[in-house]
Order: sequence, then C-alpha cells, then structure tokens
Amino acid sequence: MADRNTQDLTGQRLGHFRVDGVIGRGGMSVLYRATDTRLGRRVALKVIDEVLAADREFRERFVDEARNTSAVDHSHVVPLYDFDETDGHLYIAMRHVEGPDLASVIDGRPLTVARTLRLLGQVADALDAVHARGLVHLDVKPANVLVTTRESAGEHVYLADFGLTRRGATGHRTSGGDFLGSPTYAAPEHLRGEPVDARTDVYSLTCVLFTCLTGRAPYLGSVTEVIDGHLGGEVPSAAELAGLDPRIDDVVRRGMDPDRPRRHESASAVIEAARGALMVPGPAPLVGPPPRRPAAGPPRRAGVPPVPPVPPVAPVAPAAPVPPVPAVGAARNGTGESSAPDAPTTGDGPPSEAAPATAPASTPRGAPSGPPIARRPPSGPLPASGRVGHPGHAGPPGPPPGPLTRASVAPPMRLRDPVPPDRDGSFARNTGAVPPRVIAGAGAAVLLVLVVLLVLLLA
Repeated sequence: MADRNTQDLTGQRLGHFRVDGVIGRGGMSVLYRATDTRLGRRVALKVIDEVLAADREFRERFVDEARNTSAVDHSHVVPLYDFDETDGHLYIAMRHVEGPDLASVIDGRPLTVARTLRLLGQVADALDAVHARGLVHLDVKPANVLVTTRESAGEHVYLADFGLTRRGATGHRTSGGDFLGSPTYAAPEHLRGEPVDARTDVYSLTCVLFTCLTGRAPYLGSVTEVIDGHLGGEVPSAAELAGLDPRIDDVVRRGMDPDRPRRHESASAVIEAARGALMVPGPAPLVGPPPRRPAAGPPRRAGVPPVPPVPPVAPVAPAAPVPPVPAVGAARNGTGESSAPDAPTTGDGPPSEAAPATAPASTPRGAPSGPPIARRPPSGPLPASGRVGHPGHAGPPGPPPGPLTRASVAPPMRLRDPVPPDRDGSFARNTGAVPPRVIAGAGAAVLLVLVVLLVLLLA
C-alpha cells in the first residue's frame, strides 16, 4: 500500500473521471484536478486516504455525509457532483474553483480589516446555510476557503472540503477513537470527542478571523502545545499583535470561549461583531493602568490655578427688640395712656373690648360701603407723643411687633378704578347692550335703502 503522502493517482481513472494532477494534500485526503469524461468538464476530485477508506465506521459516515452535502445549494458552497468507490479508492467529485485558498492569500501576513470582513462574511453565510440543515462543517480553516476572481467583479469565496457531520455527533474519528484532522482550528469539544453543533464551527471561524487579522494562528508550537492551548490556554490578543482596536479582543474571546453557550449565536454574528469593533467608531478602552490621582483634593485641569478656599462667614448678631407701635388714630396723653374713652385696658393685658372707630365725615366716591373697621390698640405702654402728623409728634413710629403685614402698616386701600362709577355709585357695566341711538341709526339707514330700491324699480 502506498504511503498517503506519496500516493499519486495522476494519469489514472477513477470511474468516469480522469486524474490530471495534484492540487493539494491534506490530513485525510488528496485533492486532484480531474476531468469528467462523460460531460467533458473539469472537476476537483477528493480521494480519501486508503487507511481511512478501509475503516468501516468512517466509510459509513462518509457516505451519509456525502449525500447531505450534495443537498446544500449555496453560492458560497462548492457544489458536489458525485461520490463513489473504485478499486478501494473512496472519492468525491466537486466543482473545480480556479484560484488560491485563503492560507495562500494570507501567507504569514495579516490582511486588511476590510478584506478580512469581506471574505469571511461570505464564509459565514455558507456556514449558516449548512447549519440550517442540521449539519456541521467540522473543518473550517484557511486551506478550505477558496478565493476566485473569475466569477465576479470582486473576490468570490467558496467553502470546500467538508468534513460534514450531523449535529450531535462526535466528529470524525476512527473506530479506534483517533482524532481526524488538523487541531490548529479545532474547538475544545471536537478535540475531546464530545458531541458537536453549529457553535463548534463558530469557534473555528473565530480562529480563522484571528489568523486573517494577525497573519498567524491563535496557538503555535507542537501538536500537543496547540491542543493544550485550545483546551485551556489564554486567548492571545489580536489587538496587540496587529495594532487594532482593543474591542476586537472581546469578539475573539467570546467566539473562542470554551463554554459553548457563551459563544456567538451564529457564524454571521461573529463577523458582525468584528465589523462593529473594527469599523464603527467607539470609545477606546484604557491601555495600561489608569492615571494616578493626587492624594487630597479634587482633580483639576492642567494650567488652571487652584481656587482659594472660601473664608468662614461670621455669625449674624440677633436684632434688637422693636417697641410696639400705637394704633393709627389713637390719641396719647402726657402719661402715655390712650385718650380714647372706648378702649379700656386692664394692666398690661389685651383690651377687654375693641372700640369701633368713628366713620369718616365723608365717603370717597366709589369706596365700598359697610360698617367701619374695628381696630384693637396694641398691648403694652404707649410712647409719650402726640397724634401722628400733628405738632407734638416726636417722630415716626416704629414697626409693630410681630410679622409685618399690609394691615398693620397702613389701612386697607382700594386702587382707583380707571372707569368712573355709574350714577348709582356702582362700577357695573353692561358692555353687551347696544345703545338706542345706534339702533335708531341702523333702522333709518335700512329704510333709506328700501326707498331707493323702490324708486329704481318704479322708474
């Protein structure tokens, strides 16, 4: 049996396919350029390694998955034409795409952000279509992403080399339990032999995103070191390696989270999150420790002098007591007692009865009518002075005790109405009534018009 790395079927026939040359070699197969002799078209022929083809469990899964793959019809999925077994060779015939794969495009150098998002956006669309059918690719890596410029104005991407399996299966393994494929972009659950689902491809797509942005795989070293990195290693920072927005690290860490429920919900969600982190402006997180604040005092801007402290305010001394003010109009005698006969007092207490004030000699026109306002003289001794406004008045009285009110300072006042009162002294106005003169004039005018019209009719 020929070694799988040296096996070459160039020039031979597999069924109705003529093998023309080798395109590439992988861990499980060799990809040939071939010609369909019945239809006369060029195809890519994937021949499975003979050791794997002899494994019964692998052969059964291969046939089942080949049938499922042929049902996937998507613009970014390589169409599958046929599959069969000839002379112990298990093979799949698919569309031949002229162009390099993504691994050759990267070639150790990072791609631009715009190109990365444009290419991987097409890969994400293909994966979502595969996942919608309940299938998992299980081998998402740059070598399985074909890029061509011969089918559209821009770069068109095809997702190829499906290691498809149904959701809930454990991935490609031999009957002995050996892992099949490259661990460089494999999810932890795939490496451990656990059931896989669409989030397994989300993990691998995030690893490819990391490679496109940085030019290298997330974990480097031997196979054991790479596997250990996927199983429990810290995800490297793509922002530091490629000088990108630090927000992209959150996208990568979420997509490569060992806990599947915490990953992005779909392949397209990975690319949309990366687009938001790299293309949409946003606040950049702090790099390094935060700036140290001074020990005391609030922070201030550079170049602004500090504000001097405000001196304490001295307490305000209490105001001196205010002497009582006599009632307006009350007479004072020489002893300071009131000369009003109707306001007797007992000691320093309040008066026993308030004496009504005498009505003025005449009432101003328009003033409100009614009984005179009763005033109660203040309690306490009165100053020895004459009537306010007469000779003998010592000076203006002080403010009355207690809170100042309008009634305690001056008698009630009524603002003069700008409209003069009626003959009966009231201010009622019948503004809605039409004067008789206006009515008589309007009637005369109507009568005159009727006479003129009558004359014109008779003339």
